[in-house]
Amino acid sequence: MPFVFLKLLWRGYKAPEYRTRKLERFGIFKAPDLNRSIWVHAVSVGEVLAAEPVIRELQARYPERDIVITSMTPTSSEQIYKLFGDSVFHVYAPYDLPFMVNSFLRRVRPEFLIIMETELWPNMIHLVRKKGCPVVIVNARLSERSANGYRRLKPAVGWMLNELSLVLCQYKNDAARFSSLGISSEKIHVTGSVKYDVNIDPSIHREGRLLRQSLNNSQPVWVAASTHDGEDARVLAIHLQLREFFPDAVLILVPRHPERFDSAFQLAEQAGFTTYRRTHETRIPKDTDVFIVDTMGELLSFYAASNIAFIGGSLVEVGGHNPIEPGALGLPILAGPHVFNFEAICEQLVSSGGMEVVLGEARLLVALKQLMGDPETARARGNNAMNEVNASKGAVARVVDYLAPLLDEH
Repeated sequence: MPFVFLKLLWRGYKAPEYRTRKLERFGIFKAPDLNRSIWVHAVSVGEVLAAEPVIRELQARYPERDIVITSMTPTSSEQIYKLFGDSVFHVYAPYDLPFMVNSFLRRVRPEFLIIMETELWPNMIHLVRKKGCPVVIVNARLSERSANGYRRLKPAVGWMLNELSLVLCQYKNDAARFSSLGISSEKIHVTGSVKYDVNIDPSIHREGRLLRQSLNNSQPVWVAASTHDGEDARVLAIHLQLREFFPDAVLILVPRHPERFDSAFQLAEQAGFTTYRRTHETRIPKDTDVFIVDTMGELLSFYAASNIAFIGGSLVEVGGHNPIEPGALGLPILAGPHVFNFEAICEQLVSSGGMEVVLGEARLLVALKQLMGDPETARARGNNAMNEVNASKGAVARVVDYLAPLLDEH
């Protein structure tokens, strides 16, 4: 408990948003009168976006049931309100201690729990199952590294895994890894990734055109999306070298976490770039070298304003982020060597010719030069990525079809 409080205080110091609504994290909040609620746990923005089409399908098929969404971060909370408004009840998930989870359950009284991807908490799962509520993992993914960790802890966590009602996996490799942990094969199914079922609203393309309205049509723009600590400086160094060959190239830099917005801006200015921030500009100014996106929820629009997408979290050993969205927008995609969080998706996009995984900064610079120097090849790779995304849709319907029998019983 002391460490829980210290972590919350530290996060609140680094990001003031953590100081608001803090009692929710201890299971203390006022809940509306909920009818046969379906609880969806989506820890951060990525999981919220993956959950969106599933939740919309559930709302369409079960309009009489309330949806409760929990998350852990202020940015995911903002995203939930932006996507769903008051059509769902959102609250921060409680810390995984029995009395906090029980406090949450008394208020929400869920009849079904959907966990997005692989956010497994022992008390959450055990106490929900104790009330007769099914627990399903949707869009489940498990890297070999994570699977090895669970195997080492199997004597301690095996009971938790066996309490799962269904594990709906993205790919066969994920299913095999879950099976190796001792989960009954009858509970494990492969549905594909629901993230492929992304629908790009036409307004995103319009916003992208408006964002780059001040730039020349031929001006190369690349976006470094969801970068992590240690990546910003590397990306800026690459951009400095890139401008020796393409002097009018623009970098759109999108740090993953709000607490790093200021440091990214300072790094860009210290490198000598003409740098602007999204919070100060409605459009990318004509003389921009680097544009820092210091807002949340606008990444799709900035993908639409770009010619090339680099996926952050891949030059450092974070495991990368979702490459499907830039693919859906028809961008050629680049990533560093660490993409284990989206291993199968990246393999598909690489095989299709829409994505390239490079070994480090030197190879990333080479790949950027090739794409900027050959716009036709860049467009062809972007089309390959978009075609692969479109061909892989349909996971949401398969997921809800597997959920339906359990939902009808509970």
